[in-house]
Amino acid sequence: MKRIGVFTSGGDAPGMNACIRAIVRTAVYYGLEVYGIRRGYNGMIKGDIFKMESITVSNIIQKGGTLLKSARSKEFLTKEGRQAAYEQLRAHGIEGLVAIGGDGTFTGANIFYEEYGIPTIGAPGTIDNDLYGTDYTIGYDTAVNTALDAIDKIRDTADSHERVFFVEVMGRDSGYIAIPCAIGGGAEIVMIPETDTSIDFVIEQLKAGWSRSKTSFIVIVAEGDEEGSATEIAAKVSQQIPNMDARVTILGHVQRGGAPTAADRMLASQLGIACVEGLMAGRTNEMAGIINRELVYTPFIETITKQKLINPNFTKMVDILSV
Repeated sequence: MKRIGVFTSGGDAPGMNACIRAIVRTAVYYGLEVYGIRRGYNGMIKGDIFKMESITVSNIIQKGGTLLKSARSKEFLTKEGRQAAYEQLRAHGIEGLVAIGGDGTFTGANIFYEEYGIPTIGAPGTIDNDLYGTDYTIGYDTAVNTALDAIDKIRDTADSHERVFFVEVMGRDSGYIAIPCAIGGGAEIVMIPETDTSIDFVIEQLKAGWSRSKTSFIVIVAEGDEEGSATEIAAKVSQQIPNMDARVTILGHVQRGGAPTAADRMLASQLGIACVEGLMAGRTNEMAGIINRELVYTPFIETITKQKLINPNFTKMVDILSV
């Protein structure tokens, strides 16, 4: 393999630039040509492809977002779109791909290989940390710390005004962001998709806290919780406790931006190197990840289909520490 392409796809995550940097410089180190593909599969279809050198990725390791831009592509979901993408890669002489993204990105890469035989190695780039095959995904640590910084500030206001704050964090269908935010932020209650936390339970916990002379509460809500959004949950609780002074804060996309933490820069760099070396070793349709501090490669089909479970001890920690 002499020429590879790299692209980012789906939601952006802090550390993607660090990963791009590692991929480009690893390719240069091993004497490979590397081409950047802007705007994910959309750019692949349109031929928005350019040659990258070591200098191209200078001074980006500390920056959030992605130098290559990102997009979700409806056109790539069609046979015609994938055919156009293949023709563009062939025109540029690209023999293998490194995809930085999540399960949607890897699903597309898996289908693309089956149809056209373009090998791809993936780097897990998503703040949600919901990909099977790695303990941590690129951007997750930064997102948690960003959310935790905001929760610390909200705690000050909650305490000053003796209020209940319902704070919604991102995570799609996963509670991986919510759990460390609840533990690290001293929240009294956490609501995540992986566990059934009813409105009645929330009310019981609030009343139990008031009986112990607690005057302020933080309820962390993962955006995919079965009871609804933080706004909906706060409304349901307020209906049964009308005198409760409640506020809702939705942290939203602030969690996706910002300079990556040291942990995310290290992870992104390690996985970027592993992706290029994986392609060189003949691997395909696999995601590079870290499990128990060891580098592993997991087939895309497992990453896409297998669920990454949350350690139940973490939810128990919230219960213990909130008394």
